[in-house]
Amino acid sequence: MSTDLNPFFRHIAACNTATLPGRRLAFHLGTAAAGWVAPELLPVLVDHGMTHADGIVTLPDPARLEHIAQDMARQGIYRSHHELFDVRTDMDLPPVARIDRGALPLFGLMAQGVHLNGLVRRAQGLHLWIARRSMTKRLDPGKLDHLVAGGIPAGHTPAGALVKEAAEEASLPADLLAHATPTVNIRYALDRPEGLRRDILHCFELLLPETFIPRPADGEVEEFTLIPLSEAFRLVRDTDAFKFNVNLVLIDLFLRTGLIDATSAGGQRLRAGLDGWRFFAPPAPPLHT
Repeated sequence: MSTDLNPFFRHIAACNTATLPGRRLAFHLGTAAAGWVAPELLPVLVDHGMTHADGIVTLPDPARLEHIAQDMARQGIYRSHHELFDVRTDMDLPPVARIDRGALPLFGLMAQGVHLNGLVRRAQGLHLWIARRSMTKRLDPGKLDHLVAGGIPAGHTPAGALVKEAAEEASLPADLLAHATPTVNIRYALDRPEGLRRDILHCFELLLPETFIPRPADGEVEEFTLIPLSEAFRLVRDTDAFKFNVNLVLIDLFLRTGLIDATSAGGQRLRAGLDGWRFFAPPAPPLHT
């Protein structure tokens, strides 16, 4: 069990670099608050029929957002991902629009993804399947990743997106995946060159048989490796080998498996930090258990 939690707090702090709202303007879809936009974007947004009053940029008709984002990609304002995501103003309500995935940070809109901890129980203890990201990936090429991870496309639920990603990335059959269980939702707000990432990760866990061997299927993964959970713990604690947000999902796993004492003051602060842009204030001096 870890006693020095400083290395784990640094990962949470690294994913929560955004001060909200900071100098950003509030962005509304219809009458509902949806995100934040940089003041520099205001002329472009007004040209596309949005209004600006009292520090709020409003698109009266949310259905126009997809078309506006397409125009902005053609103008070279951002790089299209050619994949649509649902736009929500509240996670408990239906989506109000769709938008190119690459445009989400421009508007500070909530984006959703799925992550799966693929575990194997051996005599020596729990092991974790990890992936090495392809060197052709736009973000964090060559970094370590989860067995399955990806964004949630428009029209998909978290469970549906997990099935899609599992088949495409790891050749994981549906009959095995049916035993996956949801564990936690993780949030963070991150300043990036492309804008504000306000992400929600829907995390799942699956205990796999020792006979299962994942195989890359879509070119997004270079290789899969099965490592002891204690080694994953060391990598998160001592290195930046994992893709930035994978560290947060693994911190949750360490809290739930006892590698970090979840009942300690530091463990409780880590747990609160995983709720990111809702509860994690600018980092205070890290605690020891």
